[in-house]
Amino acid sequence: MLGKPTYLGDPSHQHGAADRLGVLLVNLGTPDGSDPSSVRRFLADFLGDPRVIEAPRWLWWLALHGVILRIRPSKSAHAYQQIWTPQGSPLLTHSTALTQRVAEALASQWNAAVALGMTYGSPSIPKAVEELRRQGVRQLVVLPLYPQYSGSTTASVFERVTKELQRWRWVPELRFIGDYHDDPGYIDAIAASIERHWRTNERRHLLFSFHGVPQRYAAAGDPYQYHCTQTARLIAQRLSLGEKDWTLSYQSQVGREEWLRPYTDETLLEFGRSGPKRVTVVCPGFATDCLETLEEIALRNREAFLGAGGEGYDYIPALNADESHVAVITNLVNRHAQGWQPASRGSAPAEQPTLRSGAQV
Repeated sequence: MLGKPTYLGDPSHQHGAADRLGVLLVNLGTPDGSDPSSVRRFLADFLGDPRVIEAPRWLWWLALHGVILRIRPSKSAHAYQQIWTPQGSPLLTHSTALTQRVAEALASQWNAAVALGMTYGSPSIPKAVEELRRQGVRQLVVLPLYPQYSGSTTASVFERVTKELQRWRWVPELRFIGDYHDDPGYIDAIAASIERHWRTNERRHLLFSFHGVPQRYAAAGDPYQYHCTQTARLIAQRLSLGEKDWTLSYQSQVGREEWLRPYTDETLLEFGRSGPKRVTVVCPGFATDCLETLEEIALRNREAFLGAGGEGYDYIPALNADESHVAVITNLVNRHAQGWQPASRGSAPAEQPTLRSGAQV
């Protein structure tokens, strides 16, 4: 016999108190360790998401559990071991530091609760959402740390967050930031990081490397490719680069299916053979450094490029918990929280402005 549904509530909530803002930052996730068992658990969750792999579920389940999870974890574990630190996963370390700094930056204006969740792995989205519920959040801004929207990343965050919110008795007001690929602050922050690098290193041909997605996703209407192109062009304009001064490519493709082209690894091999022989690589689709930037780009592709005849190769780190990145995230939150009344910790909410009919806040 089916039992009645149970929804999560807080009987001790003080009705009439000032609403509390919650901010949920979400990154992709990382294994708990760099050993094959940890990597296998992570890959099972990641590759088992139908948003990531759009294929008939029964067929994909057989391929995933019958072949991929028997072979890939050991190879991926070796890659993770190349970039693992004493503090653990770089993605988790940088994401945690970013979340803490954003919380500090918001504290002067908002009585905010800020949490970090991972779509796959720990800390999980359910754990982060529950943390915010226990802190009495009534207004929630969700920011996936993916500047360019893709159904395989951003939409997966939306599904997992809203699934958890359906369990709440009192569902909070929700604002979901779908992308910030052309946000001026974000463009300026990436461009400034490139300029800083070039001030102390040789100015070279700039390669923008974005994570790839299958071509059929773009053909079905996913805006990811357009967003990546816009991001690269805006940064190039900000740096006053000519068309021949930069290239855009896509990395991390897997399987035999056609992904967005050109591929980063093939592009760098061609550069090594025919030029430009000296390149600077930046990855504006990654909010924090991770396996795909530190192992694939900074190590593996560098070695391949130099081995093919390249003469100079630099990787510019992601923004991570840099002050400029904190400002970008804080400004995005403030912009999307407009109309919700800021309240400093311990203070009463300010009086709402009087609006004429049809006015916008």
